[in-house]
Amino acid sequence: MTIAGAALVATSACASLGLGSFKDPEVTFKDARITGLGVTGGAIEIVLGVHNPNRFRLEGTKLTYRVLVDSTEFGTGEYTTKFAVDEKSNSEVRLPLSFTYAGVGAAGRALLQTGTVEYRVIGDFTVSTPIGSFTRPYDQKGRFSTLQGGVRD
Repeated sequence: MTIAGAALVATSACASLGLGSFKDPEVTFKDARITGLGVTGGAIEIVLGVHNPNRFRLEGTKLTYRVLVDSTEFGTGEYTTKFAVDEKSNSEVRLPLSFTYAGVGAAGRALLQTGTVEYRVIGDFTVSTPIGSFTRPYDQKGRFSTLQGGVRD
């Protein structure tokens, strides 16, 4: 059997199992919650929703994130705790983020003055599937409002 023939057989086998058509998971920003405040800063929990449109389970192995408030970087992180999203299902991932009051600056003033602030969460995630590992980017924007009780898209 030639290499091309072997590749065709392998591709056909994966397609017949439903694995040949990997679809990117969808990552959405769901919420941000203050989990602690101190003298110099605090901690926030970022909640992301992950939707798996595939017919097989995904094992998340790594998720990086960068949070911008207006156009100012608020914090960054890397989440390496494994998580799973079952086939055709949704899951939440909770990411810790520490910040200093000095880093809040203009965003904090805007929040105090207008009650709203624009945010953006960007990064990439790595998932392991029955057909290999994939790393994909995500980018979510929205508005946080203290006047309307939280996150708005």
